[in-house]
Amino acid sequence: MQLRQRLPTASASTLVAGGITTLVGVVSSAALVFQAARALGAGPAEIASWILALGVGIGVTSIALSLRYRAPVVLAWSTPGAALLATSGHGVSMSEAVGAFLLAAALTVVVGLTGWFERAVDLIPASIAAALLGGVLLQFGIGVFTTMQDQFWLVAAMLAGYLLGKRLQPRYAVLIALVVGVALAGAQGSLRLGGVEIALAAPVWVWPSWSLHTTISIAIPLFVITMTSQNLPGVVTLRTHGYSTPVSPLLSWTGAVNVVLAPLGCFGINLAAITAALCMGRDAHEDPAQRYKASIASGVCYVLLGIFGATLGSLIAAFPLALITALAGIGLLDTIGGSLAKATEDADSRTAALIAFLVTASGLTVFGIASVFWGLVAGVAAHLITRRRS
Repeated sequence: MQLRQRLPTASASTLVAGGITTLVGVVSSAALVFQAARALGAGPAEIASWILALGVGIGVTSIALSLRYRAPVVLAWSTPGAALLATSGHGVSMSEAVGAFLLAAALTVVVGLTGWFERAVDLIPASIAAALLGGVLLQFGIGVFTTMQDQFWLVAAMLAGYLLGKRLQPRYAVLIALVVGVALAGAQGSLRLGGVEIALAAPVWVWPSWSLHTTISIAIPLFVITMTSQNLPGVVTLRTHGYSTPVSPLLSWTGAVNVVLAPLGCFGINLAAITAALCMGRDAHEDPAQRYKASIASGVCYVLLGIFGATLGSLIAAFPLALITALAGIGLLDTIGGSLAKATEDADSRTAALIAFLVTASGLTVFGIASVFWGLVAGVAAHLITRRRS
């Protein structure tokens, strides 16, 4: 009886939010991970090992940190990191790549232990942080409607189901949208679950090696873009939703897990931002103190995904892309609205927040560094210039 009282019990909404978080995160970027692995010469066995290492690493760490801090700590693989490997990995051996993964992960551990990243993030004004999150998520909200150009009835039905759910059963509005989408996709014949093949993944160990070339061209860029494009918005997402979870231990543990699993293909795990917001809104749970259960559910899904890593390719092909795109945008509508409201509620900082929002939403990339960093720079600069001294 005491054990049952200690274990967290999840509601249907938290389970759904966690499942959707994993589904959106994986389907939206798994093809890029496959491409990155192939660029380094990986075959089917090595690719399955990558998914095993990433899935188990993300899942176990998400579960452990969420339980430790009772906050929705959601992790993901580094999508910009995968893009970097896909474009810069040609001609690099797998052992050299693993050496670069280890170095980038070690740098993350150092950043976490020193605490400088957390101190810098805590200096960001709340309105600027909210604007950054809104800018990061905006394209996903717009995606709901741009997807209608190709799949109007599917997306329109999902949106109608969501709005009806918001009126009748707000906690299950996203679930209703998902059920409507799956049912309609099945009726249209675009849901291909019959092609899913169940297969377990096996670990493939690769001994690391190091070279100056891969240190400069892969390890350091992988660390920099993961910190600016993934961990920074991940921290902003936590803070914007009111969670004061200490950042330094999160970075230290994700980096340490990455170090352990790098020889199996774990190229980069980090705090999630876009998918994390799915676990932090009211659709996950009315009580913010209970939303960590959604991230635990997501972690369990990631572990299962890793174990059945060889199944991932056929599973992704089963769902129409329009359904996943619409589901991500619908699930983030409340978060986008809340971010914009918080960013603009203070008249004195509204201009600076708007600049941060627009720069982030623009997708501006300079020196290979993503727009969220430049949005932060522009927003803070505008805040310092325009703020009134008391």
